[in-house]
Amino acid sequence: MTALQEAAPRPREGVRREALYFAVRNGKLLTGFGVVAVLLLAGLMGPLLTDVPPNQYGPRPMSPPSAEHWFGTTTFGQDVFTQFVHGLRSTFLVGAIGGGVAAVIGMFVGFVAGYRGGLVDEILSMLTNIVLVIPALAVLLIINAYLGLRSVALQGLFIGLTQWPWAARAIRAQTFSLRSREFVDLARMSGSGTLRIISREVAPNMSSYLFMTFILLFGGSILIASSLDFIGLGPTDAVSLGLMLQNATQWSALQLGMWWWFVPPGAAITAVVGALYVANVGLDEVFNPKLREL
Repeated sequence: MTALQEAAPRPREGVRREALYFAVRNGKLLTGFGVVAVLLLAGLMGPLLTDVPPNQYGPRPMSPPSAEHWFGTTTFGQDVFTQFVHGLRSTFLVGAIGGGVAAVIGMFVGFVAGYRGGLVDEILSMLTNIVLVIPALAVLLIINAYLGLRSVALQGLFIGLTQWPWAARAIRAQTFSLRSREFVDLARMSGSGTLRIISREVAPNMSSYLFMTFILLFGGSILIASSLDFIGLGPTDAVSLGLMLQNATQWSALQLGMWWWFVPPGAAITAVVGALYVANVGLDEVFNPKLREL
């Protein structure tokens, strides 16, 4: 999944122009990001199209999709479209928080361990391995079960705190391959400190790799959050796509033939995660010259 080159890096402006040239011609990248953008726009703008609270009961329970209720209603008369657009917003929020927290911790640990080496690397690697072998889902189950108030932000934070180890190990390996390059040696000889070298020399030459890592962390956070929501451990102060599936299952939507209750959230989760994967494959083709389709 790496886009790093064995030779010294070319001027960054030229690399950006080349990457942009291939990006606008990559069908996988455009399709993946296009699907994510449409769903993100629906999550941001959709709640503005309705003034009904997502959990408010209505007078027409179990109604199929119609002009009045675009996605139908639940067994309690709740508008499924309203829940859907609010659920999209929560899904993207937990993905951004979880993926962002995991990316920040993973980058810090990976960069420092890979660049410094020695005792620092051994300590950080030991910490990474300890967190890596802990069953993250079991820990999240326990934490969520004992929290009195579960919010989307808190859920994303806990997911990020358990998801970073694999990213740290991957970034550490890439940093090892960069720290002996000539441009890093020149920066070291000029008297630059560790953090300055990492931020100015190492990280910019791994920007494509870091971006793809964040995409994977983003999608992984959404899947973990949806799993927690589906078993009833989702946020207590918000609506999410996973909670919609959990409620549909709990109130026998499949047995009652109320497909409009569970199909939209299930399709949206699949579309977001699948589109992120397709976009990640497209990014790999853009940044890795050996995979480019000319």
